[in-house]
Amino acid sequence: MSNSFLTTPTPKNEPVKSYAPKSAEKKEVKAMLKKLKKEKRDIPMFIGGKRVTTKNKVSIHPPHELKHTLGQYNKGGKKHVKDAIDAALSAKDAWAAMPWQDRAAIFLRAADLLTGPYRARMNAATMLAQSKNIYQAEIDAVCEMADFFRYNVKYMTDMYAMQPESVDGIWNTLEYRPLEGFIFALTPFNFTSIAANLCAAPAMLGNVVVWKPSETQIYSAEVIMDMFEEAGLPPGVINLVYVDGPTAGDVIFNHEEFAGLHFTGSSGVFNHLWKTIGNNLPKYRSYPRVVGETGGKDFVIAHPSSNPIEVAVALTRGSFEFQGQKCSAASRAYVPKSLWPAVKKKMTADLKSIKTGTVEDFTNFVNAVIDEKAFDKITGYIKGAKKDKDAKIAIGGKFSKTKGYFIEPTVIVASDPKYTTMSTELFGPVLTVYVYDDKDWSKTLKLVDETSPYALTGAVFSNDRAALLEANHALRNAAGNFYINDKPTGAVVGQQPFGGARASGTNDKAGSILNLFRWVSARTMKENFVPPRDYKYPFLGEK
Repeated sequence: MSNSFLTTPTPKNEPVKSYAPKSAEKKEVKAMLKKLKKEKRDIPMFIGGKRVTTKNKVSIHPPHELKHTLGQYNKGGKKHVKDAIDAALSAKDAWAAMPWQDRAAIFLRAADLLTGPYRARMNAATMLAQSKNIYQAEIDAVCEMADFFRYNVKYMTDMYAMQPESVDGIWNTLEYRPLEGFIFALTPFNFTSIAANLCAAPAMLGNVVVWKPSETQIYSAEVIMDMFEEAGLPPGVINLVYVDGPTAGDVIFNHEEFAGLHFTGSSGVFNHLWKTIGNNLPKYRSYPRVVGETGGKDFVIAHPSSNPIEVAVALTRGSFEFQGQKCSAASRAYVPKSLWPAVKKKMTADLKSIKTGTVEDFTNFVNAVIDEKAFDKITGYIKGAKKDKDAKIAIGGKFSKTKGYFIEPTVIVASDPKYTTMSTELFGPVLTVYVYDDKDWSKTLKLVDETSPYALTGAVFSNDRAALLEANHALRNAAGNFYINDKPTGAVVGQQPFGGARASGTNDKAGSILNLFRWVSARTMKENFVPPRDYKYPFLGEK
C-alpha cells in the first residue's frame, strides 16, 4: 500500500473527433458498424462477475431499420434481482476497503480504454441501437463518458482532502465512507454516458451497485460492462440486470440494505419511486439517498435586440439534434414579432436542407426516435396541432414508421402561450414557438417562468446587457442550467455541471463534486493526544 500523498492526473475534456471524409476515425467506425450488423449478439446479464443468460430472449432492432435484428438480450426476473443484490453485498467490504487510488485507477483506465480501443465499438453500438448520428454518439458515448470518469477522480480527491481544523492536543479528521448497503442505478436510453456515470460515480466512492438500464440501451450497456471488466473492476461491484421496472422495484425497494437511488428518467416515474421509498422507510437500515434528474420543458427566449440568425441556428441545433430526445432540448421558444419573420426564414431554409435517415449514412442530421411508443406519442401531438385553432404547423409535420420511427423536424406556432405543446414534455423533434409583442418582453419573462413545472435548462438571446440582467433575475429558478446567447443543450463535464430543480429533479449536478457528496456518509473522528486525568474544571476552585 502506498504511503505517498498521491496526485491524480489532471483531467482535460476529451477532444471530439471530427469524422471528416477520409479520416481514420470515420473508416474505423464504419468498419465497426458493418461488423456489428453482421453479428447477432446474445447479450447476457452481468451478476457477480458472471454472464447470465435465460430462456426469455428479447430481440433488438435499430429504431431506424426495424427489419434488421442486432441480436437479443436475456430478460431476467425477481431471482436475478435478488442474486444481483447478494453479489453486490458480497463484494462490498473488499471494495470499500480497497485504497481510493486503486479505485481511481480502475476508472482512469476505463477512460483510456474507452477513448482508445473501445471508441469505435462504443460509438457504433450507440448509433445502431439508439439511432444517434456519429457526432452525437461521439460527444455522448465516448467524450462525455470519459470526462465523467476522469473528472470524478479529481472531485473524489478534492472531497477527501476537505478536512476539519485541529487545535493543540487534538487531531480531527473526516472519513468519507460509502453508504451502508447497495445503490440502485436506474438509467435512460438517451445518453450512454449517463448510464455509465449513474453506476460509476457511486462505485468510485466504494459503493456497490445494481444497475437496470432502459431496454433500448442494453446493446451499448454490454459494451460498458465489458470495458469495466477489462479495466479491472472486481466482480459484483456493478451488477447489470434486464428486468421490467415493477419486478426490480418490488425486490429492491423492500430490501433493508437499499441505500440509494441514482436515477435519470421521467418525472412521473421518479415521483412514484420516491413515494415508494418513503412508504418503506421503516424497512431500511439508513435513510436512502435519492438523486434524480428528470424531465424538462426547456426554453429559448429572444429579446428584440438579438441576432435572428443566431437565434434560428440555436433553435435548430437545440431542438433537433438527436431528434430532440435530450432532457435539455429546446422545446418551447418565445420570439418577438420583429424577429420572427427572419428567424422563420432561416429555420425553414436550414430544416429543408437537413437529411433524415439511417445512422450509417453520415450525411443524415436527423435519425429515428427511439421506439414505437415514443413515435405514437409525439405524432399524436403533431396531429393535434394540425387540427387545433390555437396552433399551426409552420415547418415540417411529416412522419412515417414504415421502415423506422422517423419524424420530420417540426415547428408549431401557438397563439396560446400555454398551448399543450408549450407546456407538455414531448421528448421528440418538435419545437413550439410563441410570437410575442416586442413591448411585452418583461411580461413574457414571467410567462416563461410560470408556463412549465420543469426547471432544467433555458436560454436567453440578447445584445442588450440590461435585458440579459433582467432575464437572469426573472428566470433564476426556471433553469438549473442557464445559457446566454447559446442553445440550452451540450453541457460539458467540468464546465457546466448539469441538473435542474422543480419537476426536473434534485439538482445534484452530475459532472461535479456536488453529486459525489451524495454517495458518501461522513464520519468525524477526534483523537485526544493527552486525555485529562482529573475530572475537575478550574471554575470549581475557590480562594
